[in-house]
Amino acid sequence: MRILTTIATAAVLAAAAAPARSQEIPNLNLDPVCRGIAQQASTVAEKGSPDVAFSQCIRSEQAVRQKLAGEWSTFSPSEKANCIGAQMAGMASYTDLITCLEMARDARQLNQGK
Repeated sequence: MRILTTIATAAVLAAAAAPARSQEIPNLNLDPVCRGIAQQASTVAEKGSPDVAFSQCIRSEQAVRQKLAGEWSTFSPSEKANCIGAQMAGMASYTDLITCLEMARDARQLNQGK
């Protein structure tokens, strides 16, 4: 229970600090998530080797970051702050970040259409 409280506190602090940084695409540490993905590859063919799977993950995440750069201006400052805060609280990935941002933007646009 104490760990959950610590994680929740870290998430709140990260979200509170995020507005100042939210105008820039964050530089996420992809090592933990990509190492986890490389270790969880289910077959030898999928895995190749942990180093290959890791480098493929990094390349994929960097490609998503480039896509994010093209869409960055379509997200509101609050969407950026909320989603960046969520990424800083867990295992960071650009895939999760862009998904969060796109869902928030789509929800905003749906609400504006009403």
